[in-house]
Amino acid sequence: MTPPVADTPTRIQVGGTAGTAPYEVLIGRQLLGELPGLIGAGARPSPTTTLNGGAPRRGHVQRVAVLHPEALAETGEGIRQDLAEQGYDAVAIQLPNGEEAKTAEVAAYCWKALGQTGFTRTDVIVGVGGGATTDVAGFVAATWLRGVRWIAVPTTVLAMVDAAVGGKTGINTAEGKNLVGAFHPPAGVLCDLAALDSLPVNDYISGLAEIIKAGFIADPEILELIERDPAAARTPAGPHTAELIERSIRVKAEVVSSDLKESGLREILNYGHTLAHAIEKNERYNWRHGAAVSVGMVFAAELGRLAGRLDDATADRHRAVLESVGLPLTYRGDQWPKLLETMRVDKKSRGDLLRFIVLDGLAKPTVLEGPDPAVLLAAYAEISR
Repeated sequence: MTPPVADTPTRIQVGGTAGTAPYEVLIGRQLLGELPGLIGAGARPSPTTTLNGGAPRRGHVQRVAVLHPEALAETGEGIRQDLAEQGYDAVAIQLPNGEEAKTAEVAAYCWKALGQTGFTRTDVIVGVGGGATTDVAGFVAATWLRGVRWIAVPTTVLAMVDAAVGGKTGINTAEGKNLVGAFHPPAGVLCDLAALDSLPVNDYISGLAEIIKAGFIADPEILELIERDPAAARTPAGPHTAELIERSIRVKAEVVSSDLKESGLREILNYGHTLAHAIEKNERYNWRHGAAVSVGMVFAAELGRLAGRLDDATADRHRAVLESVGLPLTYRGDQWPKLLETMRVDKKSRGDLLRFIVLDGLAKPTVLEGPDPAVLLAAYAEISR
């Protein structure tokens, strides 16, 4: 059987404009052959080297740790075997699925595995999986020996357009989502669109929330592509899948290249996320991230409208676009006190001052600080069921 022909990947550069080392996001199909290049195969010493003209001695064979969720055990082992055949000292480390991987205990398990294999600063971590896996892989890489190189191989829409790009890594605590973490950009990101072909439909649709977010905060053409054919947008076989993902990644790449550590501009990427993170915690992370972000964006649109920032047409467009692809618009009305309490410890809060990203208009994100509690409650009433 003839193996699938690999695409010539689209390459998007991230970083390099604000004192950070640039890296590339590769987008295409059948791209796993690009992984050694991202790891840095060309810099790998040969099995024997000579020092100062002296006698040959053994060189260092670079170690690679492939972190993958249990659900992708076969994929992770396949990547490990492929790297081993190319001369790497490769080990696979299996993580729990989803948000269950984002704990201090799982991170400690990974540190132990790296220590037992003699992982050094010249070695590389590869995170293969969804957003939770790449978050953990990046956090482990940021903290092992105060920082080693890592590469993200996202396998979901959500991970490709959001979690794997930008260098924000983290784990959850009992108090909230992503409260422990580090800014540690990857050395490269490999978005193999072929991985989406087997993604469950609800997981695929969940990822569309982050794509739609990019449309509202920066690139309205994304919204127009989805509005032309919402049914096609719901499947990786749709004609605009690659373009939607590329456009979303370009939005994030431009923002994080200017503001790696969320000191200003990068906050706009949190559109819809303040309430979303509170919903996820309230649901004990059994809700998909994209579903929570969808509800969070509808809330943010209503908040912007009630605060006199956002026009009715753009606020209503949130509901229309999100509903057209099957994303939720409402949440339980009796949960507001719990959600408000959680939002007060959100990373975007400043002391007791709540901060929300809202829109002044289409593709015009801004910060709303300390909104009137009555306005917050009224906005939540608009999404309550």
